[in-house]
Amino acid sequence: MLEFNLDRMLFNIPADAHEKSDLIRILRDHPEVQFVSFAGLDIAGNDTDERIPVKLFIEDMDEMLAHGVQTDGSSVNLPKIAELNNAKVDMIPDMTVNWFVDYNFDNVDIRTGLPVGTLRIPAFLVHNDTNEVGSRVILRDSVKKFKEDLMELLKAHPYVFRYIDGAESADDIEEIKITSATELEFWVRTPDDKADREQLSTSQELKEQYWKRTYGPVRTALEKTIEILDYYGLEMEMGHKEVGGVKSKLTSTGNHDHIMEQLEIDWKFSDAMQVADNEKQVKYVVRDVFNQFGLNTTFMAKPIEGVAGSGEHTHLGVSAKLKNGKLINLFTPAAFDEEFMTPIGFGGLMGILKNYEAINPFVSSSTDSLNRLKPGYEAPVCIVTSLGHSAAEPSRNRTILVGLVRDKKSPMATRFELRAPNPKSNTYLVLAASYMAMLDGIRHALEAEKTPKELEASLSKKYGEDDFYLEKYREYRSEKDVFEDYTPEERDRFFGTAPATVWQNAQALVKYPEKVAAISGDGVFNEKSLESYKTYIINEWSTELHSREIHNYMDRVRECVKLHGEDATDYDLANWEKINELKYYIAKDSLERKSLLTQAREALEAKDYSLASDLQIELQSKLEELQKLYATYKRNLF
Repeated sequence: MLEFNLDRMLFNIPADAHEKSDLIRILRDHPEVQFVSFAGLDIAGNDTDERIPVKLFIEDMDEMLAHGVQTDGSSVNLPKIAELNNAKVDMIPDMTVNWFVDYNFDNVDIRTGLPVGTLRIPAFLVHNDTNEVGSRVILRDSVKKFKEDLMELLKAHPYVFRYIDGAESADDIEEIKITSATELEFWVRTPDDKADREQLSTSQELKEQYWKRTYGPVRTALEKTIEILDYYGLEMEMGHKEVGGVKSKLTSTGNHDHIMEQLEIDWKFSDAMQVADNEKQVKYVVRDVFNQFGLNTTFMAKPIEGVAGSGEHTHLGVSAKLKNGKLINLFTPAAFDEEFMTPIGFGGLMGILKNYEAINPFVSSSTDSLNRLKPGYEAPVCIVTSLGHSAAEPSRNRTILVGLVRDKKSPMATRFELRAPNPKSNTYLVLAASYMAMLDGIRHALEAEKTPKELEASLSKKYGEDDFYLEKYREYRSEKDVFEDYTPEERDRFFGTAPATVWQNAQALVKYPEKVAAISGDGVFNEKSLESYKTYIINEWSTELHSREIHNYMDRVRECVKLHGEDATDYDLANWEKINELKYYIAKDSLERKSLLTQAREALEAKDYSLASDLQIELQSKLEELQKLYATYKRNLF
């Protein structure tokens, strides 16, 4: 299986080989690559995928590279921008990044004995010939603004170089560089297998799976995935089991069955745009390779209720290439044992924390993503950071939203780890919003000419204390276990109340105009793009809630069936009465009252999204109560 000669296959065309002559030579040397696809990226993070024969691409290459190919608004998600009566959209190739070849392992070319490949060319979307739109455009512009504005800030506030090791002034710097990375977690299972939540939960509590040895087809698929991804030039670093999952079963035929495991794979960092492109290609390869071994994969944030979800921790760093060729980390302080970060690092971290309400809609844009962010599953539940107990002894707190990663042995590794994103977050917009928020914090820190010690004091401020930048009635740093050492009321008071629904999260783009302005970057996220994105996530949420989630809620109610017989005790009868009463309240209409499900459906149909949001919160609470009652009821039955 997948026994192709990988050395003969074309996996990528690097950014420095996009000249016409290079492309013609490469494509003619690799006849297994039979198609070209312009991958335009819309506001939702979805990319287009079409099939242009290589022969036609070579014939029309000049035109296609200069002017791209044309699509319309129905093929991309750009609400409020590309409407039915105004839908002309062009896809212009991005010549600055690597182009990957996407292979169809089920379609083997007879002439070469290799799978048929499609060269995917990442593309910018242009609406009506002049207006560049979509996630890729926003990320490109945010990176450009971050680099330019930071360089100007360094020139205007040279005091900061007292705390940077390796550079004396802005004149030493040739280029600001953004370094980013993501970690991909996902669940894998054999088709049609259903989760045993109690078994999965127990396995998680006992840490039976975390970093344990893989077996059978999961092991083979994981190893083959890493091998193939290395051919793409992604410099794979690791693949391992994550916390979720149960052991598979070996059948009498020697095959593994009832597979349900959580995995993670990691690869090397890159610049922001390439990181987001790499992640997309990794997902395609993961899904295709595991499928060859009869395994389904899902990148949902919370595919199984009551068990750890899948995150995609996103790493954010800033470095500088000096004119002498040396690379330095702009977060790492010269006095590593005395200070956690430079003023640039502190400012960037404070910018994310202060403006996170405006970043969050890009991080968590679905019910699935918010279901993951609940206490008890190592997923962040509030806006808070951790630096470590002292600068001399770096430490990691896994309960916070965004952490500081630092290692004295590797000063270039200093970075932030944003722990809230999931595999379906739009990484292009997460990175763009995060770096714009960081720029806002860096600007305030440097313009105030604050020292690292002063900024550490700001970040460590207590509730009710005034600060030059951070909000008075908030706290932003904790070295405690956020889940165990605070009550829910304390978490909400100190760190802010997390949104419970997509509707609540989307309202942050209206409720916090100053924070929206901070992440907007003077037009990087322009008003039309923000409105388009907000419309998209609300439409997706309302449609999914109406046409999928409400049906799922009903299925969960129907699963709670009567099990007791004549041997039932008064305890069993009392439990069943509570269950039945709750089932009716959630899902059964009468002449006197409508069920929660009906009320939610009608609110959505009337576009009363605020009411629908409130009803969704109540539904989730009542369903959780129902499942706990039913588990108690079942445990007492023979």
